[in-house]
Amino acid sequence: MDQAETVDREIDPPQSGDDVVLSVRDVTVAFGSKTILEKLSLDVHRGEILGFVGASGAGKSVLLRTVLGLNRKRSGTIKLFGIDLDEATEEQRMRIDTRCGVLFQHGALFSALTVQENVQVPMREYLDLPRALMDELAQIKIELVGLPRDAAAKFPSELSGGMIKRAALARALALDPEIVFLDEPTSGLDPIGAAEFDELVANMRDTMGLTVYMVTHDLDSLFSVCDRIAVLGKKKVLVEGTIKDMLASEEPWVKSYFRGKRARQIDLEARGARA
Repeated sequence: MDQAETVDREIDPPQSGDDVVLSVRDVTVAFGSKTILEKLSLDVHRGEILGFVGASGAGKSVLLRTVLGLNRKRSGTIKLFGIDLDEATEEQRMRIDTRCGVLFQHGALFSALTVQENVQVPMREYLDLPRALMDELAQIKIELVGLPRDAAAKFPSELSGGMIKRAALARALALDPEIVFLDEPTSGLDPIGAAEFDELVANMRDTMGLTVYMVTHDLDSLFSVCDRIAVLGKKKVLVEGTIKDMLASEEPWVKSYFRGKRARQIDLEARGARA
């Protein structure tokens, strides 16, 4: 079978009939004798931006890496697009991979490759395309995330922090995924750059129909672009809901995080928070 056929979205249609793209059920992850996540459950719905938040070291990135298959779980079930990842065939896993995009913390660009070459990495891995077509597609993705055309020939060391994040997002979008996983996408950015990146993500969700799973600690991101928020604590999801639900919660950590001394009073209606 031609590799390009593996991106055909009709081969594995949603099996459950609902809008759940990612389903995590009773997942436990441990490293040695230390349990990080215990019987954690979470759903991510089609077309939403889910903000996943928790204390430093609570296991936010651990869950993300477990969903992506980079960490092993001890028990539980993870389904993407209705397919149990433990039972998926190699062919199904390849198709699932093409339907997912990932922006790792700090960008994780290959330093020896140009921006264009970084964006082309997923294309080379999963598609069999002529070089000229890959160049054209990479340029489209680079411009889509708001980078200038000449950024394509630059190396990561020549980019600002904000440009690195955008280049990494362009790579995450290389295969036109249905869901993108963002790990601390605004970390290290100044407030203006972070706000612009949030706006970019929201616009892409609206125009491309993306589902977004965003690990973040950025209150502005949670208030301004997230449709729903899940709070990690005590090794599982403590609370989930809208920003209004977070502000109404009496769970001690949630209350301290969203209504504490460092939490700014943000007008929900003015910031476009969704009920």
